[in-house]
Amino acid sequence: MSDPDLQQTGRSLSGIFYLLPAYLVWGLSPVFWKLLSHVPAFELLVHRTLWSLIFLLGIIFMQKRFNELVLIVKKPVYFLILLISTLVLGFNWYLYIWAVNHGQVLQASLGYYINPLLMVILGICFLKEKLRKFQMAALIIALLGVLYYTIGLGQFPWIAVAIAVSFGIYGLIHKLIPVLPLPGLCMETLILSLPSIAYLFWLEIKGAGAMFHVSFSTDILLVATCLVTGLPLLFFTIGTKRSHMTTVGFMQYIAPCCSFLLAVFLYKEPFSKEKLFTFIMIWIALALYSLDSLYYHKDKITRAYKSNKIKLPHK
Repeated sequence: MSDPDLQQTGRSLSGIFYLLPAYLVWGLSPVFWKLLSHVPAFELLVHRTLWSLIFLLGIIFMQKRFNELVLIVKKPVYFLILLISTLVLGFNWYLYIWAVNHGQVLQASLGYYINPLLMVILGICFLKEKLRKFQMAALIIALLGVLYYTIGLGQFPWIAVAIAVSFGIYGLIHKLIPVLPLPGLCMETLILSLPSIAYLFWLEIKGAGAMFHVSFSTDILLVATCLVTGLPLLFFTIGTKRSHMTTVGFMQYIAPCCSFLLAVFLYKEPFSKEKLFTFIMIWIALALYSLDSLYYHKDKITRAYKSNKIKLPHK
């Protein structure tokens, strides 16, 4: 008989394998969105929504899971909660695209530096999760780094705060609601797609839409928004379900670190000692948290072996 703690450990590790590619795609996504900087941010939002819906419906169709969408519709409470998460998600998508294409990649990265701290706090407040002493130390170090970065900007970082709060709320909703990741995400994009289709038709009537009116490469990139939207978000919702909010929170530093490096070395946005100091502090916090997690899981497995709760296979 397997140890429930070991089952939870294995589930948490599988959650990490889903979260990692999601954060890498998000962290490197400014490169993609910069290629579409000639398209208005709101139009990009409706395209990424529509093509993500088609992508997710394709997965639903191949897995024959349409009945799960029907179950959500039959439960008004779940549908209303997903409506709220949809509005939050749409706002987050729009603001991120706008920030990237208006030379605010560093502000966007700050938002995703703040977000993990918020996720940790939400996990403690709403899910009664507890931090071990080294995790608490990592949280304090990261918080100090972000505070130093924020003060060093010399202005209130409203873009960063709005990105952090909106995505933090979205993650908490998906942690609490008893809806499977794929149908839940598909329903969210379906809700967003209804006004999106109407808006694209309106643009087409005016002759102001980017699709089929700019270039073939633009058309391909607009369709490809589903890959940088639907796929990582699907991985994120699965990983969130399988991981502690504290783990989700600290792993999210991967995305802003990637964006931070892109902003400084590729897009040559202004660099300062405040940003360098924060970057160093964040990675110290990440290293401390990661080492603590590895030691914790290794110790749990070792104790399970010693108590004969795991039987080694016979040769």
